[in-house]
Amino acid sequence: MADAHSPTAFVVPAVTLLAAAVIAVPLFRRARLGSILGYLAAGLAIGPFGLRLISDPAAILHIAELGVVMFLFIIGLEMRPARLWSLRKQIFGLGLLQVGVCAGLLTLMGLAGGFPPAVSFVAGAGFVMTSTAIVMQTLEERGELNTPPGQKMVSILLLEDLAIVPLLALVAFLAPAVTGAQDGNLASRLTAVAIGIGSITALIVAGRYLLNPLFRFLASYGAREVMTAAALLVVL
Repeated sequence: MADAHSPTAFVVPAVTLLAAAVIAVPLFRRARLGSILGYLAAGLAIGPFGLRLISDPAAILHIAELGVVMFLFIIGLEMRPARLWSLRKQIFGLGLLQVGVCAGLLTLMGLAGGFPPAVSFVAGAGFVMTSTAIVMQTLEERGELNTPPGQKMVSILLLEDLAIVPLLALVAFLAPAVTGAQDGNLASRLTAVAIGIGSITALIVAGRYLLNPLFRFLASYGAREVMTAAALLVVL
């Protein structure tokens, strides 16, 4: 494996991943097993339990994160705002119902197993969350993305994505104290929650009052590559 500071530290793992995906995914698609299993098989083959072409999975974690971000970005480009607005009742109705009921049931299971309430809730809320990238890819491959059942799944996924930041802030609040006095710990937890709420508010304000004027300004020059670069910058 290339040294972490060498110029090939990023190129070699990236080329290895792409080559494995190019070989495995078409084979699995041809066998009607889906591309998700193809990616998993490719990673298993080249990973530390296979050919050991990549011995340290943590070294390529940023590549995997970038791939997920880019995939969700492509999906976002294909979604129409008007269609999302028409799904608002399903997003905040069906989505809230699914997340609330499942998180509640899993929390009760944790309590029945003897775990503390905070641990039960955090674990239950975590298990409720679904991988948007995997589900969206599966729906797209099956041609079910724009069907009524597919739209219901998309609504639930969007609500889960929206709920991640508040849940992370709540986890910081529920986390047990490690050091310091109880009052100081409570203050730090409240600060973490306030930071989470402030971050959400800042993102909403920035999206409404900064990004729209920025993209209108860039669009006035008619340079599509600049628009693409700006969109990627915002996503990253």
